[in-house]
Amino acid sequence: MPSWTSLDLQRRDDGVAVLTMNRPAVFNAFDETLIAELDAAFAELGGDAGVRAIVLAGAGKHFSAGADLQWMQRAAAASQEDNLADARRFSAMLARIAECTKPTLARVQGAALGGGVGLVAACDMAVASEAASFSVSEAKMGILPAVIGPHLVNAVGLREARRLALTASRIDAAEAQRVGLVQRVVPAEGLDAAIEAFIADLLACGPAAQAEIKQLYARLAPGPVTDEVRELTAGAIARVRKTPEAREGFDAFLAKRKPNWTSKA
Repeated sequence: MPSWTSLDLQRRDDGVAVLTMNRPAVFNAFDETLIAELDAAFAELGGDAGVRAIVLAGAGKHFSAGADLQWMQRAAAASQEDNLADARRFSAMLARIAECTKPTLARVQGAALGGGVGLVAACDMAVASEAASFSVSEAKMGILPAVIGPHLVNAVGLREARRLALTASRIDAAEAQRVGLVQRVVPAEGLDAAIEAFIADLLACGPAAQAEIKQLYARLAPGPVTDEVRELTAGAIARVRKTPEAREGFDAFLAKRKPNWTSKA
């Protein structure tokens, strides 16, 4: 078990890993340590064949207040080279989450601000409590949401991302759901049940197929379905149909039984 100071990891018997940012005194704001630990955790869990899904949560009242102000003050006093290296580490951590081969699910309560919104956007899906709120708040401090920008655009589209970044306005959970930042909003007491409903659906699907979906969809974008895109998708399904997991899925469906990947679920 890794020795982390800012993260807690719960490995469940059903293959679900629950990663909890554990800095409640600063509303799970991230600094160099938390960034490094998140990167290491998603690298480890993404490469673990026993992990089926990853839940990212925050301890205490809030999901994440974004960047730790003391960390930002240190960055402001650092050299251009050090700032670039620091930003690259943050960017690599978000990419590690977004590119993780396992389905990822953010569990959001309280506030998600700045980079905290980036964490939500980098996950595949998110569930929020009705009282949750979100703000891409960087412009209020005279900086910009640069590193989280691509993930925000992927989550909500260019125009909504631009609006959220330019205004730095705080939106409620219902509006976050409307723009696509979160997929479900529930009362606070129903947050864990909503997470479990998503997990049940995820565990019913083939893990290799899910990894293939994530890899393929990362290469797709809204727009014309070109010959290149058609060839990419045709090649993917032709290859995957011949895998052992696909054969098991077909056999289970015809035999009216559960496929073998649900044995832990």
